[in-house]
Amino acid sequence: MKGKLIIFSAPSGAGKTTIVKHLLQQDFGLEFSVSATSRQPRPTEVHGKDYYFLSENDFRKKIKNNEFLEWEEVYSGTFYGTLKSEVERIRQKGKNVIFDVDVVGGVNIKKYYGEEALAVFVQPPSVEELRKRLQNRSTEPEEKINMRVAKAEKELTFAKQFDMILINDELTETLKEAEKMITGFLSQ
Repeated sequence: MKGKLIIFSAPSGAGKTTIVKHLLQQDFGLEFSVSATSRQPRPTEVHGKDYYFLSENDFRKKIKNNEFLEWEEVYSGTFYGTLKSEVERIRQKGKNVIFDVDVVGGVNIKKYYGEEALAVFVQPPSVEELRKRLQNRSTEPEEKINMRVAKAEKELTFAKQFDMILINDELTETLKEAEKMITGFLSQ
């Protein structure tokens, strides 16, 4: 039997990656769908584990060949996407696929798979809290943080297109709530 799909989307800094990493350690039969990107890796990121790092040219070729389930040019020349082959590889093993994708990608995957997918929107308690979290990462200059916050404000308007909204205020409670959502969906 093919696995189900669980999509976590959120503005950058809302905590979706932390939630997904936690869920992967639980006994849900989950496997992470590694996204592709044309951006440069951060110092701790590993090709094939965190992302498939592609050149912009290679990414564009894969778009042309219809190899993506979804993709988006998030910033000029910086693409992110989900390879169809990655999703099917996991599903054929009978594993449930878990995604950590941007908001537009999450909406597109949900449209493609319908009831086979659960789409969860992770929302920060406030835009101010989101800014603090991004600043505390200490991975980007202030101008890049400002760009991310402006993008986040737009992304928050997509929340109603998801099956569930998970407000990440207190992490321990958020993780428990995420576990409940997954348990309910997988038992259907």
